[in-house]
Amino acid sequence: MKVAKEIWSWIRSLAVAMALALLITIFVFQPYKVEGHSMDPTLHDQERIYVSKLPYTFSYLPDYGDIVVIDSRVMRERSFTDDLLETPLLQFILGKADGRFLYVKRVIGRPGDVLELKDAKVYRNGQPLDEPYIKETMLIVENKRWVVPEDHIFVMGDNRNNSKDSREIGYIPLDHVLGTKIDFSFGKAE
Repeated sequence: MKVAKEIWSWIRSLAVAMALALLITIFVFQPYKVEGHSMDPTLHDQERIYVSKLPYTFSYLPDYGDIVVIDSRVMRERSFTDDLLETPLLQFILGKADGRFLYVKRVIGRPGDVLELKDAKVYRNGQPLDEPYIKETMLIVENKRWVVPEDHIFVMGDNRNNSKDSREIGYIPLDHVLGTKIDFSFGKAE
């Protein structure tokens, strides 16, 4: 009887811990691993980042220049089941899920913005962007122009010549923006 109570106590504790871990990773923050080189030189292949899920939870519009994790499957609706299955805890329990549809990109355009690619630069609302974070000069075959629709954003990788982003997959619905990268550099000691 005493052993059964002890086992039940452990099971309850583990269940509460797992529930809290799920709630935190679904609604507050979550770790992600960068896969590929589309964000070089800012982020590197296999680098771990942490993202705040609060913008996703409360439907905030990310700022220009924010690094975000997106669900690139823009032609399908997202559900709460997607959120559950993308948590590290459930991926560990169920076996690693295929996360190749989760991309890490930079916000370039917000609703209503007119974006143009010309002269190897990105123009937003007629003004060229100052982008010191990009890897190299962007190769442009032809000039392009987009108008970002309501409730969507436009994202690009920092390695413009090696990035599958909004230029190819299209505008990103706000409910496909899963989180914003948390910057832990609080200033450098002098």
